[in-house]
Amino acid sequence: MDQTFIAKGLPIAFHGTVIHSLSPTDLQILPNTFLLIDTAGKIQALVPNTAPETINTLVAENGYAPDVFPVKHLPRTSFLIPGFIDTHHHAPQWAQRGVGRGRSLLDWLENITFAHEAKFADPAYAEKMYGAVVDGLLNQGITTAAYYASKHLDATKILARICATRGQRALVGRCNMNRHAPDWYRDADAEVSVAETAEFIAWMRGLDVGGGDGDGDGEAENALVKPVITPRFAISCDETVLAGLGELARQNPDLPIQTHFNEAEQEIEFTRQLFPGFKHEAELYQRFGLLGERSILAHCIFLQEEEMEVLKSAGCGVAHCPISNTTMQAFMVAPVREYLRRGIKVGLGTDSGGGHSVSMLEVMKQAFVVSTARATETRGADPALGLNECFFLATLGGAQVCGLEDKVGSFAVGKEFDALEIVAEGGVMTPVEDDDSIEIVLEKFLMTGDDRNIAKVYVRGRAVKV
Repeated sequence: MDQTFIAKGLPIAFHGTVIHSLSPTDLQILPNTFLLIDTAGKIQALVPNTAPETINTLVAENGYAPDVFPVKHLPRTSFLIPGFIDTHHHAPQWAQRGVGRGRSLLDWLENITFAHEAKFADPAYAEKMYGAVVDGLLNQGITTAAYYASKHLDATKILARICATRGQRALVGRCNMNRHAPDWYRDADAEVSVAETAEFIAWMRGLDVGGGDGDGDGEAENALVKPVITPRFAISCDETVLAGLGELARQNPDLPIQTHFNEAEQEIEFTRQLFPGFKHEAELYQRFGLLGERSILAHCIFLQEEEMEVLKSAGCGVAHCPISNTTMQAFMVAPVREYLRRGIKVGLGTDSGGGHSVSMLEVMKQAFVVSTARATETRGADPALGLNECFFLATLGGAQVCGLEDKVGSFAVGKEFDALEIVAEGGVMTPVEDDDSIEIVLEKFLMTGDDRNIAKVYVRGRAVKV
């Protein structure tokens, strides 16, 4: 394995504007800020309103030699923001993005998606395509991704290794699906489905995956890549599989769980037919031990009142995927304002390839559009999301959903430095004028910028953009 992201690096510091969220409504813009990252990639100092002439003193106070210490001074049109966090991404659908518009969810799965994912039985194909996925997301500033892999154990291991060697923080899950898929693309039986997931977890535990402590136990506190228990959705998993995965979740209390949840009316009705003994999906997953503060629930479009109460009390997170929800057969609007009002954790997901874009900037804009539709639909009872809220969902909100808020998502002393260095000029971005405030510059970037304005991408203090 490439040791680039395991070996200790050099400390570095920045002086300039730093922008991050503390809550959905509290956006902090910190000018003239001194930010120092230590050799472990953690933030050692964060000092706003630092005069340039005091930087050497701050460097010395933090234990470094001022004369040789690297400090990067950011110009007025550049700033640092936290890395984007994609809470829902199907890695094996990379080559099918944009294909299948106008189809229902189940039709799209059965006639397009399963055939694409089946290709990952070939390790060489998996190596090629997963390399493109990880490079593509890093170039878009996505420093953390929650990945669904295919059902193939070997290919899922390949995805985890690529994330580690290329320096992306990731949750990687082997997809469980033992029914309601073609014979050539489903687990042989329930026992195989659960056993291969257990094997993948054990393999990850035994591997120093991207930043471990080097003792080979794979469980270092700062490991970049973790396994995630991944029942595709209830339709594709029978009760034996769900029970087995629930037991794995009980045995591995540190691991997250991800699944699709109340995504489409057709899917919800089919789930009711398959599990007639349950009132709703929340009760179903809770009964099998798959609902809790580690759960990442994708979509959450049509939740009943009782289900929202369960999500809040259990501490679940919602992966809001506004692009895929509005570009398939139906225009589906998740009640994100209601989730935030109730204190339910919410982050954003690209949902590639149901979502045609892997740009988190595009996802943020679509989240704004969808929330405006929701405001119209509710006659103003659910106000549209503001720009600051969408930024929060793409950063700290996503970290909360993935259980990583103590590590990333904002800038605080002790957190790991996952960040984007933005150059707010060039490409198709709205030109920055001399009298623009930093608030206006940020808005121009969020609304009109793209990956060309993301000059550097850092994961735990190391540059990873290709």
